Amino acid sequence: MRLRVRHTTTYDYDAAITEGYTELRLKPLDSGGQRCLSFTVETDPGALVHRYSDRHGNDVRHFDVLAPHARLVVEARSEVATPEVLADEQTDLLPLQRHDFLAPSPRAPFTDDVRAFAAPCLVPGDPETTMKRIVEAVRARLRYEPGATDVDTDAAQALAHGSGVCQDFAHLAMAACRLGGLPARYVSGYVYAPGHASAAASHAWVDVFVAARGWVSIDPTHDTAQTPRHVRVAVGRDYADVPPTRGVYRGSAGEKLEVTVTVEVL
Repeated sequence: MRLRVRHTTTYDYDAAITEGYTELRLKPLDSGGQRCLSFTVETDPGALVHRYSDRHGNDVRHFDVLAPHARLVVEARSEVATPEVLADEQTDLLPLQRHDFLAPSPRAPFTDDVRAFAAPCLVPGDPETTMKRIVEAVRARLRYEPGATDVDTDAAQALAHGSGVCQDFAHLAMAACRLGGLPARYVSGYVYAPGHASAAASHAWVDVFVAARGWVSIDPTHDTAQTPRHVRVAVGRDYADVPPTRGVYRGSAGEKLEVTVTVEVL
């Protein structure tokens, strides 16, 4: 499937700020059978945008705005060709990857409550059944509710609250997989799902590494494997590794953030 994504982020400040530094993880990945056909970033005020790849292989754009400004608009446009299923050719994990994707992380902790949640789902030696049970359990315990959590909410907090958004579904599923000895990583991106409440903005799901199969991609929010409607943007240990935007600025002004995302078929 060929999709076009437009991701606009607007920062409004209640007073002028200076020396604003911003990082972006918005360029779709060229991996797993997916191809990013085009990608552009525009900023207002204008800035020279630089790039590097982080240790997970994600494309990171960054820029500085030194002049005083009370609003910053960042618009990213992408065209991407998506595969039928994730087609990652990695057959084994590097030692650092195995550590990263099996260990607890800030938003996927191994608390007593998370351990208790995961335990009934784990079937030693049967990763397929384990993943299926984990997705079923996540969907049974969490109600999709926009605004119930925020980007700092971890899996244990979402579990206690009983509701959340795709990020929380992914963190809880990921923590449960890791507790069962299945390396799991967080995937940020988009999904083309017109009219679906859980597709109103950026999306999140999970990759699980299965011996002899490699990475298997599952979407706990929609109870499905990755489909051609999913656009992969970045991977990491949890959301903290892959926020679409983050930055710092000099000044004491308050900040208001607005994000709009559109995904359409070409």
